[in-house]
Amino acid sequence: MKSPLHFSFGIFGNAFALFLFLAPMITFKRIIKKRSTEQFSGIPYVMTLLNCLLSAWYGLPFVSPNNLLVSTINGTGAAIESIYVMIFLIFAPKKEKAKIFGLLILILTVFAIIVFVSLFALHGSGRKLFCGIAATVFSIIMYGSPLTIIRLVIKTKSVEFMPFFLSLFVFLCGTCWFVFGLLGKDPFVAIPNGFGSGLGTVQLILYAIYRNNKGEAKKATAEESLEMEKNNGKLHQEKPSNTNLRSQDEQV
Repeated sequence: MKSPLHFSFGIFGNAFALFLFLAPMITFKRIIKKRSTEQFSGIPYVMTLLNCLLSAWYGLPFVSPNNLLVSTINGTGAAIESIYVMIFLIFAPKKEKAKIFGLLILILTVFAIIVFVSLFALHGSGRKLFCGIAATVFSIIMYGSPLTIIRLVIKTKSVEFMPFFLSLFVFLCGTCWFVFGLLGKDPFVAIPNGFGSGLGTVQLILYAIYRNNKGEAKKATAEESLEMEKNNGKLHQEKPSNTNLRSQDEQV
């Protein structure tokens, strides 16, 4: 580490990142209990897995110096996210399962290609640059994957499917690693985590706005369905049947 302060933010970053990786346990307990993934998206967990794999690879000493703490926590995160993805694949509907499985194969292929190229085709600063860019791009994609949930929150005005602690630790983790990257003068750590810190802030703001609306989306959907059924029933009653039309023709 370059300084005690740099090391300290790395330790805090490890702690908050671990909480971030463990935060979805509440969600997955619910999925296992209900044996359904409901409206939860599996994309963030697959993208987080890829980010952990790439970041763990980038932090290794032969790729980039002074970033071993990046490797330790992301290696742990990769193991945890693998478990989440497997659970999601077990309980997701067929269509969603196929989508997530296809995405999983894709991200493992991307990781394998990056490892192969960096090991056998690149050395020194070229290896660090290549792996750093890859880690940065997919870190931003990972942090951006909850945008689908943010859109759902805004649309339904409900935070039921955006767990508070997940949003909180996205903010804390992103902020700590952003400072860690600045202190270590490493843009490949600072840039994506600065983005993550900002996105975490947006999620917390939305949670503060809609925190009292949990379950309202379901209620609204149920009421809309009931209203549609009533309207369909009225239309059915008002519409004369073909038999009645034939009877009227015969009378004429």
